Amino acid sequence: MLLLLKLKKSKGLDKELIHQFITAALSEDVGDGDHTSLATIEAGTQGKAKLLVKDTGILAGVELAKEIFYIVDPNLKLEVFLNDGAEIKPKDIAFEVEGDARSILKAERLVLNCMQRMSGIATKTNEIADMLQGTNTKVLDTRKTTPGIRYLEKWAVRIGGGVNHRFGLYDMILIKDNHVDYSGGIRRAIENANNYIKETGKKLAIEVEVRNIDELEQVVQTGNVNRILLDNFNYDDLRQAVNMIEGRYITEASGGITVDNIRNYADCGVDYVSVGALTHSVKSLDLSLKAVKL
Repeated sequence: MLLLLKLKKSKGLDKELIHQFITAALSEDVGDGDHTSLATIEAGTQGKAKLLVKDTGILAGVELAKEIFYIVDPNLKLEVFLNDGAEIKPKDIAFEVEGDARSILKAERLVLNCMQRMSGIATKTNEIADMLQGTNTKVLDTRKTTPGIRYLEKWAVRIGGGVNHRFGLYDMILIKDNHVDYSGGIRRAIENANNYIKETGKKLAIEVEVRNIDELEQVVQTGNVNRILLDNFNYDDLRQAVNMIEGRYITEASGGITVDNIRNYADCGVDYVSVGALTHSVKSLDLSLKAVKL
């Protein structure tokens, strides 16, 4: 079914932020005009193109592509065959777009750049989420993202079956090793954080990173936190830490976690494992937008 592209409220999506990104990205790419298309394609020429899959994985970015096409030209028509989260393989067609040929080409590179990266992230996340099946552990992303497109990368993590950690510095208090060292110790850092919340009235969860069992004991004695991040613990110490916490706080493991060992960390009983590689070093999926003769 062919539909005119319309802006619709998607649950949980920040349309204002997405549109700001699209506008800035188009400005960067198009500048004062797509002179190749303007020079070679007669005004008013109608065209059609298909999003062709050339790789195996999880598709992500279809909803974003809708927004990109709409902002480029609201008269473009899109027929979607595969939605975000679909398993894809070579020769699959995710969607077809039809309308002004110049508009299609103006949107082409931004659509592909975003969908290829988002699909790569969703694919890697899905691979890890599958490894955690049968445990109570979920995979978290981090702030190790590409500046300017963090929202898109974290969106892709959700599509792949992962869970978003904090989005930035503003939506959680995460006391890490440098904060502890600068504030004069874990107890002082936790007390300062709680005082800050009281003084500002902000509703922020507090998570604190610990580097060993001794620091964990200090956190347990001090209390007044929501989550504990167990950083670079070996398996024996991690199991001991989970037993010490006894479910009183949400637990997260990080540091040196890869696809080769993530199941071992999950088997230690933590609630979450955080993996920076979800966003900082993934391989983009191969997708292309191919013209279709009318």
